[in-house]
Amino acid sequence: MSLTVFVFLGSCSDHHRNNALMPTIHTHLLPGLLNETDLTGSTCVIIDILRASTTMIHALANGARAVVPCLNVEDALAAAQRFPAEQRLLGGERHGELIPGFDLDNSPFRYGPETVRGKTVIFTTTNGTRALWASRSAQQVLVGGFVNLSALVRRLKQSSETVHLVCAGTDGQLTAEDILFAGAVVRELQSPATSEQAWKSGNVQSDLARDYFVARDRTPESFRQAFFESLGAQNLIELGMTADIDRCLQRDLFECVPQWNGSTGKLTVAEAVKS
Repeated sequence: MSLTVFVFLGSCSDHHRNNALMPTIHTHLLPGLLNETDLTGSTCVIIDILRASTTMIHALANGARAVVPCLNVEDALAAAQRFPAEQRLLGGERHGELIPGFDLDNSPFRYGPETVRGKTVIFTTTNGTRALWASRSAQQVLVGGFVNLSALVRRLKQSSETVHLVCAGTDGQLTAEDILFAGAVVRELQSPATSEQAWKSGNVQSDLARDYFVARDRTPESFRQAFFESLGAQNLIELGMTADIDRCLQRDLFECVPQWNGSTGKLTVAEAVKS
């Protein structure tokens, strides 16, 4: 008597079902590329490496009570009136420079603990705060930079929500430093050595950003060169702000991950997650 053995390997529908359960990461190389994207139930990460993201992380990591991002100077001045003068700071930039009448520009070095501890920072920038407001319909909005890369990635891994990486760009154009960071996040989330679950790319922009980062992160020198040749960096070099660029490319200076509360309009430090 012969014995026939059937080995069940799973159906195509099982494969698609499992694939659908995989967390997905989408990248948007400019806020305008979000066009009518449904962000419901998702996590958005706002990326403006030079310098809004990096500076907001510095402010909160150094003890600011909150950061209130505003779309324009008029909104910032109006928001400042809600706080006693001794409890607030006006910060930000237009075209890379201090806004007349504001306390601070957009340099991360200006947001040290001796300046910001216990204060609410009312903040507006040319690109970064616009990217944040463009993502306001997401369930969770976080701010990422190289200075908090590992802390951000740990937080994203705790959730199976869809992630959208939103690059602010520079004056409506792609800029390499934002793409480098988006690619670093995609690479970390998809790395089998560091991820307990597989993340799939939700669009080709995620693949492009990951490959761009990997190609330029082969050595510290090649990474720094790509960073300094970016559109955002070139603008700062013209303003004599090379030290800011070097600060913004440093990795893992802080555990702080800013989280935006759309109902209050405030960025505060997200609750830490276990590594």
